[in-house]
Amino acid sequence: MELSSILKPEAVRVLSAASSKKRLFQEIGDVAAGTLGLDPQATVDGLLERESLGPTGVGHGVALPHARLSGLDSVVGVFVMLEKPIDFGSVDRQPVDLAFALFAPEDGGVDHLKALALVSRTLREQSICAKLRANPDPVKLYAILTAPQSMQAA
Repeated sequence: MELSSILKPEAVRVLSAASSKKRLFQEIGDVAAGTLGLDPQATVDGLLERESLGPTGVGHGVALPHARLSGLDSVVGVFVMLEKPIDFGSVDRQPVDLAFALFAPEDGGVDHLKALALVSRTLREQSICAKLRANPDPVKLYAILTAPQSMQAA
């Protein structure tokens, strides 16, 4: 599994207006609706429901919100970079400026976990996060995220 199979170029955005976690989820819902054909309200509800189990802010300014949704055939994602970091209730109490939202079929099984692990591994790399933060352009963000892992280390 590669990020390019989960993430479409048009599902990568830089946001200036997200001032809270709920507002961020609404923005993600809008992007998911426009680029992936997902129901925006179901998307937001799914993210909020998962978040109620515990924050998906994994630290170092990164969040991995995710949800299982009906009507999906495969795991898909939305990546957003925030111009102004927001409080996310992250494990390290750091505000979040990079969020990769994953949406999986309700019966997605192991693919959802594989995708989550892949995104987590990718965004755990400080060098990748530094490149993302230095290139606030959706085209460049997509290229950085989907570069082969061997290229990332270079």
